[in-house]
Amino acid sequence: MTAAAATLSAAYPLGSRVNERGHLEIGGCDAVELAARFGTPAYVVAEDDLRHRGRTFVESLRARHPDSEVVFASKAFPCTAVYRVLAEEGLGCDVASGGELHLALRGGFDAARLYFHGNAKSEREIAEALDAGVGHIVLDGWADLERVERIAAERGAGQAVLLRVTPDVAGETHEKISTGQADSKFGFGLGEARVAIERLGDSPSLRLRGLHFHIGSQLHSLAPFREAVAAIAPLGDFPVYSLGGGLAATYTAEDAPAPPIEDYVEAKVTAVHEILGPGKRIVIEPGRALVANSGVTLYRIENVKRNVSTWVAVDGGMSDNLRPMLYGAIYEARIADRAGAVAGEQCTLTGKHCESGDVIVRRALLHEPRAGDVVVTPATGAYGHALANNYNGVPRPPVVFCQDGDARVVVRRETYDDLTARDLA
Repeated sequence: MTAAAATLSAAYPLGSRVNERGHLEIGGCDAVELAARFGTPAYVVAEDDLRHRGRTFVESLRARHPDSEVVFASKAFPCTAVYRVLAEEGLGCDVASGGELHLALRGGFDAARLYFHGNAKSEREIAEALDAGVGHIVLDGWADLERVERIAAERGAGQAVLLRVTPDVAGETHEKISTGQADSKFGFGLGEARVAIERLGDSPSLRLRGLHFHIGSQLHSLAPFREAVAAIAPLGDFPVYSLGGGLAATYTAEDAPAPPIEDYVEAKVTAVHEILGPGKRIVIEPGRALVANSGVTLYRIENVKRNVSTWVAVDGGMSDNLRPMLYGAIYEARIADRAGAVAGEQCTLTGKHCESGDVIVRRALLHEPRAGDVVVTPATGAYGHALANNYNGVPRPPVVFCQDGDARVVVRRETYDDLTARDLA
């Protein structure tokens, strides 16, 4: 790494910097002081960055196509405070469980602006969605269609629905986050979709408003979106088309730059205009691209061990960031105490858990790491909190919002008592 190490990569939240003390600063807050005040591990979110990304999506889509809606794919960061911020910024919300529905409503979303997804919705979840008055339920297969239709009929409801279609167009991404291929657990295949559309035309309790697809996550190439729109076009003419999410986030300095939000929006809108024609309502569902780079995770180094490699062990790991172990996600890291220093030693940043695979960053370049240092990994706003777990009995971290130098806890750290709070014996 060169002397330009003080320049932070695009993986960090907007406005992040190395301050006069040489410490990393997030949302105007000194990361070393945050670690001392709130403990580690901790998820830290730059609120202004989160708001900026939400606003940019909304304004970009509205400018190109006024009859439109940006919907937060909330599985990326199902935190009440995050829901509240994005609701305030004018987004709708997509939920995929009764729990996410509960969080979204508590976070301030109007039920009419909720889209209820899921490939295996339970009867209870469908009833909860109907009782809450969600705007749209996204039908994912035959059993789902029949179950939603029956429960809606029992309530005398006329529920608006979208049909999720698998367009047999796969985005260029990891197989575990690819969803548009024909062999997928999600949606109706193109042939099945034609039959389902005909069936829904005769339904007394369901109103088919349009089609939905999602082709995958962490996408850098925009061309597959046009291919997917072309694939579903022969299914008919509908008032609503939900084109999913998928825009990539930046995880390391070596990553190829993610397409700008404006380019992503332009690609989707142009495809609809040129292939489907005018007069459509366009819905897009960003998740990762909204929240990933708004957040970082703070750790404290417990020990440094040198054998064949240099192992830098911190006080968290796979319990707060499962993605590296789940599908090989790659992150970068930096010593927050000496954020402006030239980093030279290649280290394996590892977690505290009893698994050899509990590695956070395989090739982290760290400046003279030692016990007690604060380490930061950027771009953990997406799926860190969402996938957090209690492996080895480790309590889950807090979520701390930072804005203009002020920090506040929006989700407290779990305690040992929380680990036994549900025990009955």
